[in-house]
Amino acid sequence: MKQWQWLALAVLSPAAMAGNKVFKADLNNSVWEITQANPIQCTLDHNIPRFGHARFTVRASKSVNLDFALDARRDTPVTRSVTLRSVPPAWRPGVAAQDITLAKFHEGFDGYINGQSAWAMLSELADGHFPTFVYRDWYNSDKVTQVALSSVNFRRQYNDFEDCVSQLLPYSFEDISFSILNYEKNGAKLTRRSKQRLKMIGEYIRHDEAVNVILVDGYSDSYGGRWHNQELSEKRANSVKTYLTELGINDSKFKIEGYGEKRHIADNRMSLQRPKNRRVVISLGREEI
Repeated sequence: MKQWQWLALAVLSPAAMAGNKVFKADLNNSVWEITQANPIQCTLDHNIPRFGHARFTVRASKSVNLDFALDARRDTPVTRSVTLRSVPPAWRPGVAAQDITLAKFHEGFDGYINGQSAWAMLSELADGHFPTFVYRDWYNSDKVTQVALSSVNFRRQYNDFEDCVSQLLPYSFEDISFSILNYEKNGAKLTRRSKQRLKMIGEYIRHDEAVNVILVDGYSDSYGGRWHNQELSEKRANSVKTYLTELGINDSKFKIEGYGEKRHIADNRMSLQRPKNRRVVISLGREEI
C-alpha cells in the first residue's frame, strides 16, 4: 500500500486512530491573529495548543505570493512525506475529507507550503473546513499524527488579512535594493524619473525597520576640472539624501560618498556613453530580524 493511501485510511478510520496524536484548537481556544499588517508584509497567525503555531504570510512583490509555515515547538527530527487534507467539521458528517497536496517536511525546518496549495488552505478555512497535516509519527511509525488548523474564529481575521494584502506595495526589497540615477551634464538636480524611483525606495524603507544602511555613491564624467567633478559627485549624492530625508527616512541610515571622475562604467570619449558616468548608485543594506 502506498504511503498516501495508508495515511488516508488512517485519518478516516476511527479504529485506526486509537492511541494516535491529534493537535488542534477547540471552540474555546481557537485564536487567529494578524501579527503584521503594513504595506510590505501581512501575517496571519494561529496557535495550535501543545504543538506550536501556523502562519500565513504575504510579502510586497510584483506578484502576490502566499507562504505557509507550520512551526512546531520541537524541530522536525527526520525528513518525511506529509499529506495535507481538508477535513470537514464534525457537524457535517456526510462530507468527505479531500486531499489538498502531498508535501515534504524537512529535518530541522518548519513545515512549509506555498503557492496554490497555501491559497487552497485559506479557501478551505473560509468554507469552515480544517486543513490537516497527516503523517506517521516521527518517533513511532505505527501511529499517525494529525495537526489541524481550526476554522473557528477565522473569518473576521481573514477579512482583515485580505484587506492588508490588497494594500501591499507592488514591489519587493530586491526590486529597490540597488538603483542607478543619472544626471544632466554639470547638473545635480534630480530628474522626474529619479524622483519617482526615490519615492518607491522611500515608501518601502519607511515600513521596513530591517533596512539599516543606505549607501549613496556619486560619480561624474571626466569633462571639466577634477576638483569641480569631485564636488559635483558629492552634490549629486547629497541630493538623494536630501530628497529621501524629506520623505521621512532617518538621517542616520545614510553613508554618502563622492568619487568624482573615478570608477567610470562607460567610455568618456564617446558622447553617447559619457552620460552613464554622471550617476548616483544607491545600495540598501538589510539586517535579518
